[in-house]
Amino acid sequence: MFRLARYAPLLLLLLAAPPAAPPAAPPATQPQWTPPTPLGATERVDDRHLMVERQMAHPRDGRLRVRSAAVLDAMRTVPRHAFVPSGVRRRVYEDTPLPIGHGQTISQPYMVAYMTELLDLKPGDRVLEIGTGSGYQAAVLGQLTDQVSTIEIIEPLARRAAKTLKDQGYDAIRTKHGDGYHGWPEHGPYDAIIVTAAAQHLPPPLWKQLEPGGKIVIPIGGVYEVQRLVMLEKTADGKRRSKSIMAVRFVPLTRSD
Repeated sequence: MFRLARYAPLLLLLLAAPPAAPPAAPPATQPQWTPPTPLGATERVDDRHLMVERQMAHPRDGRLRVRSAAVLDAMRTVPRHAFVPSGVRRRVYEDTPLPIGHGQTISQPYMVAYMTELLDLKPGDRVLEIGTGSGYQAAVLGQLTDQVSTIEIIEPLARRAAKTLKDQGYDAIRTKHGDGYHGWPEHGPYDAIIVTAAAQHLPPPLWKQLEPGGKIVIPIGGVYEVQRLVMLEKTADGKRRSKSIMAVRFVPLTRSD
């Protein structure tokens, strides 16, 4: 005969137990950032692919290869011809600097790619460019992270670059007319800083605005000197570690004073 009394204590425990908690909701995920597709991306595609293959991925003149797949993809994507005056567009995918007015130049494509690779950018990194020029280098950076700030001291160039970047779809890039020597502390500290003009020394404000673990790539030297491309890293305890990369030739860093 079934005796209910034997199981009474167990039944009471089951009845008194709180209901099982519903399964925890999965953690919210941030939407993945997608690099912009510039307006001119469908133009002169073959020229850009040939430029990347011959000048960066497999250079035949003894230069170091650019190995970063992300950087090479950025160079294939950004329409360099949209960032230069119409009079020099036929030469825009040659490996040479080109004049952009006001005594300034757009750097040769290889140098843009190699300096960008040295920064070792990841999506979300905050990067500051000193010397916007035509806006091309900023656009390449804008293919790698959505946190790009860039400063140009020559006002007509700053206005033109800001318009070109907007027209090409780089709405997230912050542009400013000002003296880049002093950096842009409002948007720092930065994970990386790139200087696209030669300075006599590393500007102290830029070092101050660099995050520990961050990198600065800068040409050092005067107009009539042998300039060196230098990469500086800030260690966790704020010390400086520097490496000379190669001999280069850049226009001088212009100061407001």
